[in-house]
Amino acid sequence: MHILDIVQNSISGGASFIEIRINVQTDKNVFEITIVDNGCGIDEEMLSHVTDPYTTTRTTRKVGLGLPLLKHTAEQANGYIKVYSEKDYGTKVYAVLQNDHIDRPDLGDIAGTIVLLATANPKIEIKYIHRVNDKQYIFETREIKEVLEGIPLNEPKIRNYLKEMISENINELYVM
Repeated sequence: MHILDIVQNSISGGASFIEIRINVQTDKNVFEITIVDNGCGIDEEMLSHVTDPYTTTRTTRKVGLGLPLLKHTAEQANGYIKVYSEKDYGTKVYAVLQNDHIDRPDLGDIAGTIVLLATANPKIEIKYIHRVNDKQYIFETREIKEVLEGIPLNEPKIRNYLKEMISENINELYVM
């Protein structure tokens, strides 16, 4: 859910490119999440308060919980987050968690999450990189769209195939 929240911020910020990275280093006991976008960015004043739940750019409600909840989750798992941004150039959210910490949440259905993001936002280029130690898998909507030659990603058979393909490739990363 954290990834969906942060990516939704990127989409709301006008991003046309979003990169999501999961990096697991079992030997260092580290689990990292990085989300980078080319959206409108965050000005310095807002950036200094961005993990405060009562700081938001929304006009419909007075709280923004995406980054504060990610910060809480990271800290619960002996980690932290950092947010880097430059107005008009984009934002990078970086979270580090202790990989084997009892409070580190499971990644969940990341394949379903990536497919949902790709099919619900066909005009946004999404790149997903999942690395476990020295092995990695990369999924890019740009490449998939080229191969499909105009067949929409939200076509049910395509959507199911993509989810299965991503899941299988990620599972392979964890095979020792």
